[in-house]
Amino acid sequence: MRPMTRLVLGTASLAGIFAAVALGLPSHVTVSRSVVINAPESVIFPYLNNLHQFEDWSPWKARDPQLAVSYGGPESGQGARVTWSSKKPSIGTGSMEIQNTDPSRRIDLVVNFNGLDGTSSYDVVPSGSGSKVIWTFGYESGTNPLKRWKALMLDGFVGAEYRTGLERLRDKVEADRRPTMPTMVPAPQAVVPTQPGQPGATLPPGAPLPPGAPVPQGAAPQAGAGSPAATPAPPPDAAPAAPPSPPPAASSSAPKKKKRQQ
Repeated sequence: MRPMTRLVLGTASLAGIFAAVALGLPSHVTVSRSVVINAPESVIFPYLNNLHQFEDWSPWKARDPQLAVSYGGPESGQGARVTWSSKKPSIGTGSMEIQNTDPSRRIDLVVNFNGLDGTSSYDVVPSGSGSKVIWTFGYESGTNPLKRWKALMLDGFVGAEYRTGLERLRDKVEADRRPTMPTMVPAPQAVVPTQPGQPGATLPPGAPLPPGAPVPQGAAPQAGAGSPAATPAPPPDAAPAAPPSPPPAASSSAPKKKKRQQ
């Protein structure tokens, strides 16, 4: 047998084995990933139903920040559509369109991932104190052997993307619900009132009083520019100073005249 004939027969045999194995593969493949989010279903649902928010947690946006995203139809609900395009071959182009919604429970979509047509859904169910979001992708391969072999790789490829997207969705929802810390405003500095009769603020030792402020009781007045220096008060036990004695009367130096004798 010639070598060329053996090559042709070998290739045909491999193709037959390939097709025979493909017939045993499932014609429908489902890929599913889930995540638990600390939020009620009613809070999570708008993030899924409004496709304009898909860009905030899209797994493809995380891999390609330059991802081009466009929207069509209504902003949310049935008929809403989002498409994306990337220069990275592993992302390529894709689209999602909402076909049906069950408020706070389920959303059905038709999707295309880089030429791979299928269906998708979001299911939101209670889980403890939060909610579980289940993102599912369904692919119908039919009887095409190539599509059936391709479907075997979907769980690893699509599953990884869904996992990343759900984790980003969880972080987004929980961050939006996290209370913000109030801004700490520094306390205003104490100001001594200028109106008499108002309580004065405590000033640091040695700090000058504002102009016009009343002098606190028991405090000595401060010397300032153009004002006389403060005189220290006498101690409480000191005796009062004697009043100054009046000056002696002035005496006349003129001689007295003698009385003339009669």
